Amino acid sequence: MPRTRALPLLAGLALGALLAALGVTAVVPDAWSVALAGDVSPDPGPAPATATLTPAAGPAPPAGTPFAAPAATTTIPPPTTAVPAATRTTATTTPPRPTPTITRPAPTTAPHPVAAGPVAEVVALTNRARAEAGCAALTTDARITRAAQAHSDDMAARDYFEHDSPEGRSFADRVAAAGYPAPGAENIAMGQRTAQAVVQAWLDSPGHRRNIEDCSLTTIGVGLSTDGYYWTQDFGR
Repeated sequence: MPRTRALPLLAGLALGALLAALGVTAVVPDAWSVALAGDVSPDPGPAPATATLTPAAGPAPPAGTPFAAPAATTTIPPPTTAVPAATRTTATTTPPRPTPTITRPAPTTAPHPVAAGPVAEVVALTNRARAEAGCAALTTDARITRAAQAHSDDMAARDYFEHDSPEGRSFADRVAAAGYPAPGAENIAMGQRTAQAVVQAWLDSPGHRRNIEDCSLTTIGVGLSTDGYYWTQDFGR
């Protein structure tokens, strides 16, 4: 085959291979003839391919632009499952229950508290007089108080006014019988309606004042019967 005809054929074959690689369908007519300049006796042979380029996708490239297969486009769909927002949990704190307050009475410093009223006033006025004389205050003792109250009640009930009972029991006997081991002295009075009046009557009497101002005495107990106002003041050492 002359060289001038072989070149177009090789070019056609190369173009067909390229189109096949690119996935382009080539349509070749059944009968064709090519007239080559300067070729007097045409030699029938394979006709040059007339290709109709059909791109796989997308518009055809403009004239004069080299054809290139379109790049594959990958579309990543957005996630269909939305990540739920974090749910905040507010901590609920139950306040502690208050501890119940237990109020207990404070212990008394006085071993034997004095009853309120005239009896307590007699003790207070007696200690005031002792302080003026330079003596320590007396402490009220329940045992001596019981002995003094029993003597005042006995004098009012049996209508007598003495240190000794009709049976001859002295104040020392009564105080010791009440459980106090060291009796000291005794003052009695009758008819005074107030604590101030009876203490003043005792202070006006030298013997009774001597008992009140005896610094060796340490305890006291007072009894009162309002039936006739019998007063008894007993002391202990």
